Amino acid sequence: MDLELWRDFLLWCTIINYGVLLAWFLVFSQANNWIYRLHSRWFKLPKEQFDALHYAGMALYKIGIFLFNLVPYVALLILG
Repeated sequence: MDLELWRDFLLWCTIINYGVLLAWFLVFSQANNWIYRLHSRWFKLPKEQFDALHYAGMALYKIGIFLFNLVPYVALLILG
C-alpha cells in the first residue's frame, strides 16, 4: 500500500473520532441529568464522580486520537 492511502485513512479516522468526541461532549453537556438518571439505575455514583469519570473518559479518548491517529498522520505528511 502506498503512503497516500495511509494518509487518507488516518485523516478520516481522525475526523470520525473527533466527531464521536464532539457528539459525546454535546450529549453529555445538554442531557447530563438524563444520562445520570439512566446510569444511576445500574451504578451507585455521586453526581460529581459521574461527571469526573466522563471528563476523564473524554480526555483519555482525546489522547488516544492524538497518539493513534493524528501523530501518525503528521509523520506520514512529513515523510512525503
